[in-house]
Amino acid sequence: MAILGVIADDFTGATDIAGMLVKGGMRTIQTIGVPPKGAIPDDVDAVVVALKTRSIPAKEAIAQSLDALKALQAAGCVRFFFKYCSTFDSTDDGNIGPVGDALLDALKSKQAIYCPAFPVNGRTIFFGYLFVGDLLLSDTHMRHHPLNPMTDSSLVRVLARQTKHKVGLVALKQVQSGSAALRAALDKLGAEGVRHVIVDAVADTDLGIIGEAIGDDVLVTGGSGVALGLPAAYRRRGLLQHKANADTLPRVGGAAAVLAGSCSAATLGQIAAFKGPHLALDTDAICRGEPVGEKALAWAKDKLGTSLNGGGPILLSASDKPEAVKALQTKYGVEKSSQAVEKTMATLARGLVESGVGRLVVAGGETSGAVVSALDVTALRIGPEIDPGVPWTASVGSKPILLALKSGNFGAPDFFTKAFERL
Repeated sequence: MAILGVIADDFTGATDIAGMLVKGGMRTIQTIGVPPKGAIPDDVDAVVVALKTRSIPAKEAIAQSLDALKALQAAGCVRFFFKYCSTFDSTDDGNIGPVGDALLDALKSKQAIYCPAFPVNGRTIFFGYLFVGDLLLSDTHMRHHPLNPMTDSSLVRVLARQTKHKVGLVALKQVQSGSAALRAALDKLGAEGVRHVIVDAVADTDLGIIGEAIGDDVLVTGGSGVALGLPAAYRRRGLLQHKANADTLPRVGGAAAVLAGSCSAATLGQIAAFKGPHLALDTDAICRGEPVGEKALAWAKDKLGTSLNGGGPILLSASDKPEAVKALQTKYGVEKSSQAVEKTMATLARGLVESGVGRLVVAGGETSGAVVSALDVTALRIGPEIDPGVPWTASVGSKPILLALKSGNFGAPDFFTKAFERL
């Protein structure tokens, strides 16, 4: 029976932390949306509920997150994790602080840590400031994010603008003094009425220390990196037994394809590095209502003949440089343009699977959400990791599909090729 329930604010972020838990020996399933009663199997240790709450109004995000919490409690979970992006994507209105407050209230807990650090992917926290590589978050492309522009790198200040409760910091020196010292620092802040605590981390060893220190906490919040130390902490407390081959997936044949909708620098680099057949979709024509998807499927079916016979993957992309995306949003509106592109990617996903694709890589959180909805995927078994934060998954059902749902910012330049070699 599951012991850990994770509430994730987007699809790729959910897969990201699910992969981390599997690496730690926890058999994990990811559900798409709040699972109905009885939908969670008994042979899992962790359940990750993938929501789409990062950029919606805070009241809606709170309501959906509390619904997920109730479902996870009904499934027997005794520990809970609120997962958000390692770049702390949010605005002054939320949604990280409001959802954190609501979950703490519902669980009758007094304190939670906030740690989006993921050192292996270049996300580190020092004196409460979030770095991406050697740059402050506010000096990266995230400063110009179309939905959640991150112009302040101080997580203490960002979170303080989202909650009426006290926000504190445990600095790196205290973390690296060991789990007992970290626990004492958290308890001291708690006694002072500090409800939300940013915790520094610059290396995986820091995440291990944090995991042990918070192993008894009912609620943890952060990126997937902080989950690195939790499985071991739960085993030491007798909550979890190690399971061999936690990442085993069914064998699935069929052709291979990539759908890229993210406009992040990492995804653009992966598209540029891809060596197989590639079709760049005309996003302006998509927004004008032209049948771009139909033409793209005709192109794909022609190229899939080789792939079905053992050839490499094909790539269809709706990705572009930030200035081009901004121009499109200015011309058609943010909501209309994004919905039009997502609808096209969903149509392509259905068409590709109907044409024999059994292994599909999807780049981008919004695109991944559109694809799993289009394919009527309600749950995913989590498999082996491709790159840090991105595992293969298999849809649950009589005819599984292998899916790799990649956050736009994640993965090495050769990710699209490496993913299929990993199988």
